[in-house]
Amino acid sequence: QVQLVESGGGLVQAGGSLRLSCAASGRTFSMYIMGWFRQAPGKEREFVAAVTWSGGMPYYADSVKGRFTISRDKAKNTLYLQMNSLKPEDTAVYYCASGPYRGPETSRANYHYWGQGTQVTVSS
Repeated sequence: QVQLVESGGGLVQAGGSLRLSCAASGRTFSMYIMGWFRQAPGKEREFVAAVTWSGGMPYYADSVKGRFTISRDKAKNTLYLQMNSLKPEDTAVYYCASGPYRGPETSRANYHYWGQGTQVTVSS
């Protein structure tokens, strides 16, 4: 089992920045990939960004490319999402997730463990 706990969400004005953190514990050695997803009210959970725990090439949704940066600190077992130039449409609950296998980075099915989510609200 892997436990994931997100933090860093909040209320920010459009154009502002936030950094989300995801602290991992438990069988962290089993993590192959870690990612961020988000879910806005009335919408399905969607992929935001992902990176392999070993530090390979990151993946981003087109909607966040150039604005968001995913990174990880293996020594701290922590995943980050730096979000810049935030827009009202970025408002959602953001979830951290991890998966033990190589597979489609953007697919929710590839992620076995999920955090409880952290709310990000961007005002216009």
